[in-house]
Amino acid sequence: MPETYITDSRGATVNADEVTVPSSRHFRGAWVTSGKVISEDLDAAKVIFKDKIREVRKPLLDEEDVVYMKALEANKTSDKTASVAKKKSLRDAPAAAAIADATTIDELMAAWDESLLGDSPYK
Repeated sequence: MPETYITDSRGATVNADEVTVPSSRHFRGAWVTSGKVISEDLDAAKVIFKDKIREVRKPLLDEEDVVYMKALEANKTSDKTASVAKKKSLRDAPAAAAIADATTIDELMAAWDESLLGDSPYK
C-alpha cells in the first residue's frame, strides 16, 4: 500500500503513518508539525474560522437585502430597522469577542453563533 504524506501549513511534509494528527480536519490549513505530532496553530485557525463565517454570511446578507427592500417598499419602519440590525450583526460576526477570546480549538468551534449564522459546520 502506498504511503500517505501530509504537508502542514509551513510546507513540512511528513508520513501520515508516523505522526499523530488532530481528530478534526476543519482547520487542516492551520496544521503545524512538531516532531511526531501535528497540531493546529490557533491564530491560523481563527483566520480559517472567520473566512468560513464570511462564506456562510454572504447568502444571508443577500436574503436580508430582499427583506429590507420589501420593508422599504411597504414603508415598514420597524421591519427596516430590524433588517439593518441583522445585517450589522452579520457584518460584525467575524469580529466576535468569542473568537478573539478563544484559547483552544474547541473554544473556537464553540464560538459559532448558530442564532445568527445557522447550524455550525463544526459539530
